[in-house]
Amino acid sequence: MMETGVAETFRNGIVLITGSTGFLGKILTEKLLRSCPVKNIVVLVRRKKELNASQRVAKIYQQTLFDRIRHEKPDFIKSIKIIEGNLEESSLGLSLDDHDWMIENVNFVFHCAATVKFNETLELASKINIQGTEHLLALASKMKNLKGFVHVSTAYSHCPRKEIKEEYYTVPVTVTELKNMLVDNVPTAEIIEDWPNTYTFTKAVAENMIMINENRLPISIFRPSIIGCTESEPEPGWLENMNGPTGLISGVMVGFLRTAPNIGTNITDIIPADYTVNALISVMWDTVNRHKQSNIVNKVPKIYNYVSCVESPLTWGRYIREMHDQYYVAPPLQSMWYGFYILYTHFMVGSILRFFLHRIPGAFMDLLLILCGKSPKMLRMYAKTESMVDLIYEFSTKQWKFDNTNTRQLWLSLSKDDRNMFQFSLKSFDWKSYIESYYYGIRKHILHEDLSNVKEALSKNKKLLRLHQLCVVLVIYITFHLCWIFMNYLF
Repeated sequence: MMETGVAETFRNGIVLITGSTGFLGKILTEKLLRSCPVKNIVVLVRRKKELNASQRVAKIYQQTLFDRIRHEKPDFIKSIKIIEGNLEESSLGLSLDDHDWMIENVNFVFHCAATVKFNETLELASKINIQGTEHLLALASKMKNLKGFVHVSTAYSHCPRKEIKEEYYTVPVTVTELKNMLVDNVPTAEIIEDWPNTYTFTKAVAENMIMINENRLPISIFRPSIIGCTESEPEPGWLENMNGPTGLISGVMVGFLRTAPNIGTNITDIIPADYTVNALISVMWDTVNRHKQSNIVNKVPKIYNYVSCVESPLTWGRYIREMHDQYYVAPPLQSMWYGFYILYTHFMVGSILRFFLHRIPGAFMDLLLILCGKSPKMLRMYAKTESMVDLIYEFSTKQWKFDNTNTRQLWLSLSKDDRNMFQFSLKSFDWKSYIESYYYGIRKHILHEDLSNVKEALSKNKKLLRLHQLCVVLVIYITFHLCWIFMNYLF
């Protein structure tokens, strides 16, 4: 039997997306609406502060991410059905009518919702990443016309291991045991054992729960690594948050972050966001086909590791160096200092560098703010930024051996047309061009600067460089002077 193409699989289908207000969920929604003949995209959105689900969604679809589809399909919003719900609640907090409608109509489920905060409390991370998945699986098991379910996990769900294959691994606790431990206030460190944070731990437990779930569904698990900006769709360099490497580079670009761990020779497993979405959609296509062609209901869900290190490894050193090359061409106008950084390998050296390069300038800036009648904020910002750097340290210094056979086989199974429309192979990937787009993406979407201010920014940067060089000369002079005084005192 000839397989249907990727886009055609979704014809007249109704697709449920959780996490549709998040970075990955937005790009997935845009791509499905633009490239696949879906009937409806159902977005499950919770009320937030004073905004209800519809109000939150209305603001999201006004973003520049949707400019291309707004031009190509001006009435795309009509294909989106908004349902108010909350993954943390039993029955997802759905009204009876919405619950029944979803059971009757939904054909495909993309479960992208998660808390990705590394330092989230275990209780809240469990509620969202584990119980939320449990609630969604219970609803999916009732869906009368479900063709496929893809759970988005992370390539680092089993990061305590050195080699991560596309298979299931055991976890220290079951979902029930974890719930009991949380009730008994067992310390988090005792529960998560070798896992470095609650995010990766709860993702591992959720995977295990899917494997042992009694309601066998047409389901797969998708494990992406570090999701960066878009490569080309719907525009190059689109991003919206400071997670992972983006926060690190942004801090260096504006002259705020001046010292960081030396991770130059290590591999950074960045993957483009639009490639990630294309792989995710292709995984759904493969999931539907596998279960369509098989009468075996109790199949073990298939896992797909989506990583760049196997086919196209990129080092942190190259990533940071090529980012800095773009900095010399178009520095940000809002820079507070000339962009430079000193790398350290030992924690003690790092602490000393942070004191001199972050704490002292931060305290001086806070003093100026107080004298101007404003609230001090620099030391607080440094504490927050350094905490973020420490949290991603585990993923910067540790190296894993990933297997991505299933993902590579998936790529080979696509037709030529599907490969063009849903490009996700990273073989011979052009990192130079991507890193350039990444830099200008940060400049545009994070720092909110366009290229019209480059001339002014370069002029300011020259002045900051002279000021930086003057400070370096002063520091060297004072250091030698103090050494001279000390030597004279001794001898």
